[in-house]
Amino acid sequence: MSPLNKRRLQNFRNNRRGYYSLFAFTVLFVISLFAEFIANDKPIVMDYQDRLYFPVWVDYLETDLGGDLELSVDFRDPYILAKIQDEGWAIWPPIRFSHDTVDWELGQPAPAPPSARHLLGTDALASDIVAKLIYGFRLSVLFGLSLTLFASLIGVTVGAVQGYFGGKIDLVGQRIVEIWSGLPILFVLIILASLMEPNVYILLIILIFFSWMALVGVVRAEFLRARNLEFVRAARALGTSNLVIMRRHVLPNAAVAALTYVPFLLNGSITTLTALDFLNFGLPFGSPSLGHLLAQAKANLHAPWIGITVFLTLGTMLTLLIFVGEAVRDAFDPRKLSDNQV
Repeated sequence: MSPLNKRRLQNFRNNRRGYYSLFAFTVLFVISLFAEFIANDKPIVMDYQDRLYFPVWVDYLETDLGGDLELSVDFRDPYILAKIQDEGWAIWPPIRFSHDTVDWELGQPAPAPPSARHLLGTDALASDIVAKLIYGFRLSVLFGLSLTLFASLIGVTVGAVQGYFGGKIDLVGQRIVEIWSGLPILFVLIILASLMEPNVYILLIILIFFSWMALVGVVRAEFLRARNLEFVRAARALGTSNLVIMRRHVLPNAAVAALTYVPFLLNGSITTLTALDFLNFGLPFGSPSLGHLLAQAKANLHAPWIGITVFLTLGTMLTLLIFVGEAVRDAFDPRKLSDNQV
């Protein structure tokens, strides 16, 4: 690692708020990746009639367990539970509800308040809120990371081409960016929602088309500044191709400026998905979405535990990302020295 990168890393570590926020966010995200092992209505592993089964990974049919119907096994069925207890054993997740599990034994109208059975209560569909938060957190972060990654790749590429070649390419590119950024994304999503039911992949592709402009201006400015510097001219004089010059000599400088925006882009991506789901223009109904849960909180004001838990979850997630973004920005700021960090 170069001395410059060591100094940047030290600057980031010295920003305690951002450093611990990154640690906390990483821990929460890693935990959510194992959501099926934490909250599920299926056993993690079970032994039945001296055979091992792994319902978390495999969707077993009743015929696989000696039944007569080719239907998925309902492991919450009292008959199935009794058979497993009599002829084997099972290891269950700590929370025996998935994000879409309906608790038919709730004993009261849904949404139900927090209890020993449901620590944060249930929503209007009698589903466990803790399970929905775990799955929703994972979906939001994975969606945000994917959107940020692909949008950044497109934005950096477009900005690099515009800034390096300049002239008519830059002029035409800027007009295209201006026109494209003026398109009303919400109206486009409303039209598409009326034509098809969007899923995760369709929604991701649509949002990528409207999110790549965020980094174009920053990368374009860095390439415009560096295209006439002496080391670039020397590389051209030695016969180095434009692609090699852009990738090896100019892009690392532009990437520093672009990297400071990435945590904020991730933050915006998660907020966009939540807002679209809240307006019912996002993921299909029944998806483990924080936006759908927020819409339920709005429709059930007599159940404040729904709104409070969703607000705290979103607030914590976005606050941690903001703190990480500030720390990354300060780490790459040339005016800040390591010994001046607090």
